[in-house]
Amino acid sequence: MDAKHILFFEELLGKENVYSDKAHLIAYSYDATRTRFEPDAVLFPRNEEDISRILVYCNAHHISITPRGAGSGFTGGALPVQGGIILALEKHMNKILEIDMENMVAVVQPGVINMDLQKAAEAVGLFYPPDPASESYSTLGGNVSENAGGMRAAKYGITKDYVMALRAVRPNGDIIRAGKRTIKDVAGYNIAGILIASEGTLAVLSEITLKLLPKPKFTKGYMGIFPSVEDAMNAVFKSLAAGANPVAMEFLDSLVVAALKKKLGVVLPEDAGALLIGDVDGNVSEEVEFQLKILEESFRANGAQDFVIAADAAQRDKLWYARRNASPSITIYGSKKLNEDISVPRSKLPEALSRIYAIGEKYGFKVPCFGHAGDGNIHVNVMVDGSNPKELEQGHHAIEEIFELVVEMGGTLSGEHGIGTSKAPFMSIAFNPLELQLFKDIKKAFDPNNILNPGKMGLPE
Repeated sequence: MDAKHILFFEELLGKENVYSDKAHLIAYSYDATRTRFEPDAVLFPRNEEDISRILVYCNAHHISITPRGAGSGFTGGALPVQGGIILALEKHMNKILEIDMENMVAVVQPGVINMDLQKAAEAVGLFYPPDPASESYSTLGGNVSENAGGMRAAKYGITKDYVMALRAVRPNGDIIRAGKRTIKDVAGYNIAGILIASEGTLAVLSEITLKLLPKPKFTKGYMGIFPSVEDAMNAVFKSLAAGANPVAMEFLDSLVVAALKKKLGVVLPEDAGALLIGDVDGNVSEEVEFQLKILEESFRANGAQDFVIAADAAQRDKLWYARRNASPSITIYGSKKLNEDISVPRSKLPEALSRIYAIGEKYGFKVPCFGHAGDGNIHVNVMVDGSNPKELEQGHHAIEEIFELVVEMGGTLSGEHGIGTSKAPFMSIAFNPLELQLFKDIKKAFDPNNILNPGKMGLPE
C-alpha cells in the first residue's frame, strides 16, 4: 500500500491504531478456514465517525476494505481476498452500551463477544438466546453479518429473530439507521433485514439493538439413544409435531460417537447408532416435566432404545460436552474436513442423511454428521487426506453432489456459516440467474465501487 495512505490513516486514528508490519498482516490473514490472504494494513477504528472517514477515503481511492470481528467464520467471510485494509472492530468497538430492562433490549457495539452479552443479560434476569458454538469468542457484529444460529435455535430462533435495529456505515461514508426499538415497525423497506447475513458486503455495522427475553427459571438436559440415524431423524420431526418444544435437539451419528470415545474418552452408550441431545426449559417445573414426557414418549414410539434425563447440572454438562466437542473429535477420520452446514426441511432429514452417507460411500470417504437436527441444520463433514490433491479434489466433488441433493429437497447451502469464499462457487446451484442478478443489483446500490469485502458470496469482482 502506498505510504501516503498509511500516513493518512495514522493522522486520522493515531499510529497506535494503524499497523502494516508483517506480524499484524499475518495475524489478520486467516479465519477458521485456515485459508490465507494478507491485507496491506490493519486499522482499529475507535468509533462510528472513524469508520465513516475511513470508508470515505477508501471509496475515493478504490481501496478494498474488509470488516472483521473475531475471525471465527468457517467460510472465509472475513478474509481480505483482494488485499487492502482489514477494519478490525474488536479492539475499541466492544462495549455494551445499554441494557434496557423495561423494554428488554440491549444496545451493543459490533465487537462485543456473544457470551459477554449473555452474561450481562442474565445478571439482570434477562436472556439473549442465540448461542453459536463460538459464543465464547465470536462477536455480535460477526453473528449479525453471518446470521449465526446456535444450539438453542430449535426453540428460540437465530440471530435475525433478535435484531431490532442497526446503525451502519455505507461504503461512501453515509451513516444510516435501520429498524427501531419497537416491537412493531412496518415503515419503509426492511433495510435491517437486508444487512443481516450480508457478510459485510453492503455496510459496516457500528451499533446493534437486540431483543432480550425473560430468563427461564428451570432447565433440564436429556439424551435419546437410537439404533439408527433414520430412527433418530424420524423422532425429530415427529416429536415436534406431537407438541414437543425443546430448547435444543442436537444430533450425533455413530461415527461422531465413536470419535468422541476414541479421541476424548467421552463415556457414551456403546451401541448407539445415533444420539439426540438437548435441553427443555420453562418457568414452572411442571412445564419442564411435561416437555420431557412428550419427548420420551415420542422418542420411544420412534425406536429409541433409551431416554436419559440429566439428574443434575453436572450430568447435563457432560451431555453438552459431548455435543460441543463433536467437531474436534472427528479429525481421527482424516487430516482435513470439508465442513458444510446444510439445512433441509425437518421432515426430509431421514432421506437427506441416507443420501449423504451414500455419496460418502461412492467416493470412499467417511462422512460423520452432527448438528442442529431440531431446526434441520446438519454439519456434514467429508473427511479427506489434506496432503493428497486428488483426494481433496474428489472431496469437493462429493460436496457439490451434497449441495445439489440438498437444494433438490428444498434445502439450502448454509444454515448458519454463510457463503463467503468457500461456498461462492456453488451459488448457482441454489439460485437462478435472475435471483443472482438481484443480489448483484443490491450490492451495486450500496457499494458501486465494490470496495467493501469484495470477492464474497459470488458477487461481482
